[in-house]
Amino acid sequence: MYDLIIIGAGPAGLTAALYAGRYRLNTLILEKMSVGGQIVFSPTIENFPGFPGGITTQELMDRFKKQIDEVGINIELEEVKEIIPVSSRTDTPIYNVKIKDKTYTTKSIIIATGAQPKKLGVKGENRLAGRGVSYCGTCDGPLFKNKEIVVVGGGDRALEETIFLSSYAKKVTLLHRREEFRASKILVEKIKTNPRINFVLDSVVEEISGQDKVEKVLIKNVKTNSSSLLPCQGVFIFVGIKPDTDFLKNQLEMDDTGFIITAEDLKTSKSGIFACGDCRKKSLYQVVTACAEGALAASSVQKYLL
Repeated sequence: MYDLIIIGAGPAGLTAALYAGRYRLNTLILEKMSVGGQIVFSPTIENFPGFPGGITTQELMDRFKKQIDEVGINIELEEVKEIIPVSSRTDTPIYNVKIKDKTYTTKSIIIATGAQPKKLGVKGENRLAGRGVSYCGTCDGPLFKNKEIVVVGGGDRALEETIFLSSYAKKVTLLHRREEFRASKILVEKIKTNPRINFVLDSVVEEISGQDKVEKVLIKNVKTNSSSLLPCQGVFIFVGIKPDTDFLKNQLEMDDTGFIITAEDLKTSKSGIFACGDCRKKSLYQVVTACAEGALAASSVQKYLL
């Protein structure tokens, strides 16, 4: 019987584990991929407090892992298939956490499974990920200073990231598949007055190419079906993110896109289950906010178990 099982070993889950270990909670972390989560796909993080000039994400996650080891918490690389309530009490339920060939029992759970960026699904995208293809302007923007980049998307986040990236890049081409942007009008007004930003509308990316890094994209106009090549050194894709919450099978209250809805203390709609990081509905998806939420989630669990 565990006091706490944390599902996910990204920044939120690892920070929750660090605090849980210091609370001396009997804790297990289950992670289906690798320690660090999605952030490891960005080679460097430059906006994490305490590291002027930035730090490689792998080194940062290695430091997180070392702290987890110091408080004696084990990480098992296993994918959670299902969470099953096993007690009839609604105030202090007990849960079974099922993996492929084993089940763990716990008094509480923290969901920290994160979210994955939606991909375009075009040739070259996966091969050049981390080598010019990015899904995080805040993470990777400074790496493209004075370079020419393409941003794909038409919603608020795409335009916000385009504005941010224009402070680094020499030229930003914003590519959108529709005739008009879906973003708020004030954002559209801002990008239209920015001399570093130009637009290619009614168009989609068909291929991202380059030998060892991004060199160009093949784009197609959806109205004329004409294709053209656009030279660039980076492609930033902002066509939405998808929370990694499918395994919950509607057990918790979520929004229409699957993000978990929580209270201020990160409680979910089920007693004893908490959520933190990018799998929960919020306004800012960053490593620093994920860490803060991980600490708060562990604190809330500790109070819950008293």
